[in-house]
Amino acid sequence: MRLVVIAGSGRHMYGWDDRGHVVGVAVTATSDRGVVPVHGSLAVYPGTFDPFTPGHRDLVARARVMFDRIIVLLAVNADKRPTAEATARAVRVRDAMPAAWGNVEVDTWTGLTTAYCLHRGATVIVRGLRTAADLRHEYQLAAMNEQLGIQTVWLPSRPQLAATSSTVARAYRSAQSARPSLNADE
Repeated sequence: MRLVVIAGSGRHMYGWDDRGHVVGVAVTATSDRGVVPVHGSLAVYPGTFDPFTPGHRDLVARARVMFDRIIVLLAVNADKRPTAEATARAVRVRDAMPAAWGNVEVDTWTGLTTAYCLHRGATVIVRGLRTAADLRHEYQLAAMNEQLGIQTVWLPSRPQLAATSSTVARAYRSAQSARPSLNADE
């Protein structure tokens, strides 16, 4: 399996496989706005985004400068029992991003992410890694995605954002709503 991790700054992006070998170097153009992505590149960033956290937003902000276009794909997964319907979550995600991010699209999909990628012509799935524990699960997904013809690019979470997951955010929100009001009449 060719597992690719992307890093770089300025005009050069480097990719390493799971054995530490460089698998490619992309020289990108630069402008007064920074790195200009390869023309026509399309990536998909999938998740349930219930809720869409600052860590998710940060990952979109970083990925949108690496690719011409990025689709934030809200997975419709009944097993996760989301707190809101996919269309309502999609509206919240879009509202959480600046209007100036014109190369970011939000969509919903039921089914395999790779099927969506093939349907839309995307060649890359972007995934975030918060902890080493995420790596094992993400590695398995990347292997499956590659077998289906789609590469996975992992971006590490910024340390200050890594502690908050959607699960933690939901638990906090639930605890806050269950907490009795200090001003409630008894």
